[in-house]
Amino acid sequence: MAPVWDIFCDFDGTITFFDVTDSLLERFARPEWTAIEEEWAQGRIGSKECLSRQVQLLDMSLAELDDHLNQIDIDPSFAAFLLAAQNRGFPITIVSDGLDYSIRSILGRHKIHGLPIFANKLHQAGERKWRITFPHAGRNCDFASGHCKCATIGRMQPPARRKVLLIGDGRSDFCAAEQANMVFAKGKLAEHCAHKGLPHYAIEGFADALPLLERFDPETANTL
Repeated sequence: MAPVWDIFCDFDGTITFFDVTDSLLERFARPEWTAIEEEWAQGRIGSKECLSRQVQLLDMSLAELDDHLNQIDIDPSFAAFLLAAQNRGFPITIVSDGLDYSIRSILGRHKIHGLPIFANKLHQAGERKWRITFPHAGRNCDFASGHCKCATIGRMQPPARRKVLLIGDGRSDFCAAEQANMVFAKGKLAEHCAHKGLPHYAIEGFADALPLLERFDPETANTL
């Protein structure tokens, strides 16, 4: 029998404790990045335009980028959660509106390899210049996101075959939460799910998520 639950997990602020891209901007970007962030916060632009403009303001070498990423930790319970999910036959896919390079670097340093990763792509455009592309942007994304998680999950999840468990923390997860069968939600996503009446468990981290996972039957589409 095919696994009945697919897990789609955000990265920034979910697996990590904070937004990695924001930490790069705070350390390496020219000051104009904050005005662009405010445009996004007010809903005047989507994350695709926001990130595209902000990444161009980064002034860092590859060595500086790697040094910064090497200092970033992940939730200490994520590895145990990942193992528990794999033991139950539930595949985990990373879906992020952040940077692929950051995700692979941080997970790799924590000896986590082989997870499918869908994220925006960071490119080095010069010794200290960077640009971003959006291979998973949706043409009709209501949120004008760099990564339309709804579209990604929809492509990977044939109807009536398996159910979706989403784990996330913020605005980039809102649309996907409305399509998921269950959500493990942190922060603003927990507030959104409560406001919308979406099926969810509010969590602080993977230490909370791990016992919840035990309620998911590996042979049916039910929670126990």
